[in-house]
Amino acid sequence: MVTTEKKPLKLLIVEDDSGLQSQLRWCFDGYDILQATDRASAISQVRRQKPQLVTLDLGLPPDPANATEGLALLEEILAMAPDTKIIVVTGNDDRAHALQAISLGAYDFYIKPVDADTLRLIVDRAAHLFQIEAENRKLARQNASPLHGLITADPAMLKLCRMIERVAPSDATVLLLGESGTGKEVLARALHELSPRRKGPFVAINCAAIPENLLESELFGYEKGAFTGATRQTIGKIEHANNGTLFLDETGDLPMSLQAKLLRFLQERVVERLGGRAEIPVDIRIVGATNKDLEQMIKDGDFREDLFYRISEIAINIPPLRERQGDRSLIAHALLDRFRQDQRKTNRLSFSTDALRAIEAYDWPGNVREMENLIRRAVIMAEGNRIEADDLGIGMPEDAAEETVGLREIRDAAEQEAIIKAMSRCNNNIAQAAELLGITRPTLYNLLDKYGFRQSTP
Repeated sequence: MVTTEKKPLKLLIVEDDSGLQSQLRWCFDGYDILQATDRASAISQVRRQKPQLVTLDLGLPPDPANATEGLALLEEILAMAPDTKIIVVTGNDDRAHALQAISLGAYDFYIKPVDADTLRLIVDRAAHLFQIEAENRKLARQNASPLHGLITADPAMLKLCRMIERVAPSDATVLLLGESGTGKEVLARALHELSPRRKGPFVAINCAAIPENLLESELFGYEKGAFTGATRQTIGKIEHANNGTLFLDETGDLPMSLQAKLLRFLQERVVERLGGRAEIPVDIRIVGATNKDLEQMIKDGDFREDLFYRISEIAINIPPLRERQGDRSLIAHALLDRFRQDQRKTNRLSFSTDALRAIEAYDWPGNVREMENLIRRAVIMAEGNRIEADDLGIGMPEDAAEETVGLREIRDAAEQEAIIKAMSRCNNNIAQAAELLGITRPTLYNLLDKYGFRQSTP
């Protein structure tokens, strides 16, 4: 018997011939058999039962002689469940449509008349491949570890972490795009620490914090006597980052005059200090970051298009805190523990239920940086053991409502989101999270295993 997680795999047989239906049902003993006779009933079974395997007769009503209905059904099933393994069954004079089905994404095809042993072998192979791929997806979720310094349980952020891990070993110029306070410098440091340049310096410069007339000398350095007050030779940030990484924060604030000079450096990889003539070779990686829309700035004539393409060989968009599932409570707990230790608070501070609901309902326009400020202030001012919503200064919105859990297509996604939020709110305490969800601890453990979250629990 071919099983997954101690349950038989579901096999949907789409066949309008009742006699062949019975023969195939007998042929696939050991599978959880589902049946459909036309396109509509097959779609209904896929939506409700989510079969892992499908045998699909391309000749379906209303015109069994035409494979159009079967091919359309094949595309619909793969659109709803792309991991499903579909074996198409067709007549001996219809090999062309069978090959077309393969090109559309079918796993394999079988030409009638049906030989039970051969078809069973094909289905068993498809089942084995499905199980291997499912296990690989589960392992990928379990092995997903946030980067150092980044606190997240959000699937989109975990995917971003894996992207950073893939990009880091290369020398590609990376542009981090996101609102202020989303953690762009944390990701820039992760790119450096995971790269072959990690033993070299990580040099950060905020292009918006330095006056325009000083920014050029900060970046490129200057020779003694280059201008009034230049009493000694000084190397710039670019030269200082040699064999390491230069992080240009707020890249969108670079003045046009410096954009041209930075572009030349990116092309030639040499710098000239102010007041100097020598070309100094520098080997660095550039990581930029901005919260501005550079493409719009290009249209407005405020940013060079050629520089944009140079600094964005790989562009990474960082979602704001309000779009990350469960991260608001998870980060809040981590910050509370950090600031409690920083402030040497001997009492065990915790958030009240209303405070956690307010944290989850608030939009956090300033993202993690805003949360840091509010929680640090609340820890400093706390008198008792509880931090209330009023202590944070973010009262509960009147229109805040409890989220509902949907069924069918959205059931699994809703379950995952509910588990992430509950575990985050309870700081990964299984007993408290199970009580919050209204389920038993064994049920929660099963759900954690189902979605690959078990490894992150104590």
